[in-house]
Amino acid sequence: MAMPRRRHNWYHRLRRLSPVIFASSCALLLLFSLLSFFAPPPIELDHRRSHQHQHHHPPSKVSDGVDNGAAATVSFRVPKSGGKLQRDIWSSRNSGFYYGCSNASTKFARAAAITQPNRYLMIATSGGLNQQRTGITDAVVAARILNATLVVPKLDQKSFWKDASDFSEIFDVDWFISSLTNDVKVIKQLPKKGGKPWSFRSMRVPRKCSERCYHIRVLPVLLKRHVVQLSKFDYRLSNKLDTGLQKLRCRVNYHALKFTNPIRKMGDKLVKRMRMRSKNFIALHLRFEPDMLAFSGCYYGGGEKEIKELGAIRKRWKTLHITNPDRARRQGKCPLTPEELGLILRALGYGSDVHIYVASGEIYGGEETLAPLKALFPNFHTKETLASKKELEPFSSFSSRMAALDFIVCDESDVFVTNNNGNMARILAGRRRYFGHKPTIRPNAKKLYRLFSAKTNMTWEAFASKVRSYQRGFMGEPMEVRPGRGEFHENPSSCICEDSEAKAKRDSRPRKLGKGKDTPAKDEDVVADDQNINEDPEWSDLDDEDNGDALQESSLFNGTLLDYDAASEEPELEDILSD
Repeated sequence: MAMPRRRHNWYHRLRRLSPVIFASSCALLLLFSLLSFFAPPPIELDHRRSHQHQHHHPPSKVSDGVDNGAAATVSFRVPKSGGKLQRDIWSSRNSGFYYGCSNASTKFARAAAITQPNRYLMIATSGGLNQQRTGITDAVVAARILNATLVVPKLDQKSFWKDASDFSEIFDVDWFISSLTNDVKVIKQLPKKGGKPWSFRSMRVPRKCSERCYHIRVLPVLLKRHVVQLSKFDYRLSNKLDTGLQKLRCRVNYHALKFTNPIRKMGDKLVKRMRMRSKNFIALHLRFEPDMLAFSGCYYGGGEKEIKELGAIRKRWKTLHITNPDRARRQGKCPLTPEELGLILRALGYGSDVHIYVASGEIYGGEETLAPLKALFPNFHTKETLASKKELEPFSSFSSRMAALDFIVCDESDVFVTNNNGNMARILAGRRRYFGHKPTIRPNAKKLYRLFSAKTNMTWEAFASKVRSYQRGFMGEPMEVRPGRGEFHENPSSCICEDSEAKAKRDSRPRKLGKGKDTPAKDEDVVADDQNINEDPEWSDLDDEDNGDALQESSLFNGTLLDYDAASEEPELEDILSD
């Protein structure tokens, strides 16, 4: 009877303990639930783990011979000098053999012969200054396709940019109209019909709309209503048009669109002040604003603070999907940091004595983020350091006018560098090609990301050699990009002509191997092929006729603000950080 009695005692003891065990289990479950609720999502944890050692490296120090960190296995010393290269760092090698050519052919009919009466096209542009510039350029071509009279386009005044400027306050409207007299009839405002304003039909065309698309979608409405307004007009015209229309695009963008006298005078004054400081200078279009970084979904090693701050901004866009930061960086979609840009420039031969003009908005991290770039290039300038508050007062309350000043300085610079592929970067790249192929450096982010992660384990010489190798085809040389590839505003190949006579004369001269300006060296820029255009289908332009919130930006993104759809109050993704 002893054994059954013992089992009976154990049974009663377990019954008495069961409430305690149950309560403990519930407490543990509650604790685990709270931990999992407050813990960041897995993507952010992976994000942090992978990038703490990949991207959040200590800032490089400029040195004449002192190692950057005693713990480094290999000495990574950033020299103050840019070194001696076998190329002129302030010019493109073959620029003398190509020139911009956009004159109309004799077969291109004059506007007076083709413009139909009572056929008016109105345009409502979208986005910041440079996004609107693409819309204005394409609006002229659209009017030509429809044989319509163009009413001077309306600028976007309702978006998040909150700039109340109209066309005549940014661009010289009289010059715009007169310079296009032979191509398209342009009027300042819609005439009245029987003493009353015309009624018009507002509509939107798909992105990359072709000539046939305009004839099918817009022309029937125009014939019926006589006045049509195309809204959200940016990138609404195909890249592939006949040569006559492509050349018209260039005449508009590079000749008809001139800033107003006050903007031009102030911009020229800034350029003159840069030239007083140095014969040559670099202009850097730096996009590193909190909004843009949040939109990119990239991580820069700022820990919980960065994840929390940028994550809160990112929640503004309900349609943004969760991104993998490692994948985005591998694909070259993460804008390079100011320090990384400084290291690229040093590796490409620009020493610490070089003067840099920086066009940027609010930099995430402020002076702490800019410190490594300023250490590499102490001669650091902005429009605010070159001009007084009184001089900038007429422009400072208008984001597009301030952006126009940066545009002028960047356009006139000897070398233009960008860490993004937004509208200003694209338009300036195309413009600099058209006007003499001035050096335009686009970092090859896809290849450079691994190099930056491993730089502490290599010598400066090896790092610089790799940078020069990876940047071949990304330096603004003629024929870097095959004709027809990429956005036309970035690669206006139909408007670039070759001086075959001058080229043949050069080729006929005897040259010694390894000598002369035209001989490619191991670490110099060479003409590259289609790899130079970032055409990721995930980020390609989509037809958004029925979806106003479709993703449209082809890569990354002048100004710090976002562009909101006036009706929905949610930012349209094709406009976000577009300039």
